[in-house]
Amino acid sequence: MTDNATDIAVVGFAHAPHVPETFGTTNGVEMLVPCFQQLYSDLSITKSDIDFWCSGSSDYLAGRAFSFISAVDAIGAVPPINESHVEMDAAWALYEAFVKLKSGQARTALVYGFGKSSAGTLRQVLTLQLDPYLVAPLWPDALSIAGLQARAGLDAGRWTERDMAAVAAGDSGDVESLLATPYVANPLHAHDCAPITDGAAAIVLAVGDRARELCERPAWITGMAHRIDTPVLGARDLTVSPSTSAAAQAVTGGDLSGFDLAELHAPFSHQQLILAEAIGLKPETKVNLSGGALAANPMFAAGLERIGFAAEAIMAGTANRALAHATSGPALQQNLVTVLEAQA
Repeated sequence: MTDNATDIAVVGFAHAPHVPETFGTTNGVEMLVPCFQQLYSDLSITKSDIDFWCSGSSDYLAGRAFSFISAVDAIGAVPPINESHVEMDAAWALYEAFVKLKSGQARTALVYGFGKSSAGTLRQVLTLQLDPYLVAPLWPDALSIAGLQARAGLDAGRWTERDMAAVAAGDSGDVESLLATPYVANPLHAHDCAPITDGAAAIVLAVGDRARELCERPAWITGMAHRIDTPVLGARDLTVSPSTSAAAQAVTGGDLSGFDLAELHAPFSHQQLILAEAIGLKPETKVNLSGGALAANPMFAAGLERIGFAAEAIMAGTANRALAHATSGPALQQNLVTVLEAQA
């Protein structure tokens, strides 16, 4: 184990209950406060021990301008904090915090994300992330775009509806029963689509010896990279994910052996098939033991949760090496891959 002060680890993870609807505000405060309190308690720290804060959320999901600023109410006004924000899934906020710590500007960071999907019609809200000139005015909703992606894969022979149902069913599910259910957006059944989920999540990062002080078995981040494909849906093959492949290659060097588990952010069943192939996961690597986004998909926190659940397994001693993935944008447009290990 190295004493390099720029080695960075996840030392704490907390998330709000995954529920289909909450009755609080859209700024996430009610969901975030318990997460912060859990982390303070688990790590025996206070707000003053956090050098840098970074959040991920979306104003268009919240239906209000600068919703991330009102979310800072969950932190409190005293003492003053050093804070930043990304208008993306909080996995990208974690990347910003990772760079901040790498640069030596902080020793600890708390990253959080939140989203209240139940406040509107999510499949239509997500249309607002499309090309505002040529695509968004047509109002294709998120399920329709995912359906086009799934159909492209089916027609190309990349996967079958049975393959998709097997992803949703898991090890003990009844594939036949799932296939017998009606379509919600042909060829997608309800089980192929992530449920509407309100939620929030938070992760604490720390460097070097500070990480070891806070956590008996830190989950060291040994690689993190993100890549982007074109937002023009007609200009890329939707059945593959070059940006995921490039990000995975950057952090693994092509060596996918030795991963005990992988947490893949796949809001649709066929996307898990795309991601597993793009990354090059080995058959022995267990995928989405947490249930993944098909079990709960809190917008703008689900990607951060993938990193959190992967880290949690390492901190608990049930895994030594894990891979976590997060996505943002339509049809797997933007992808981030993180490698975590028990030692660095």
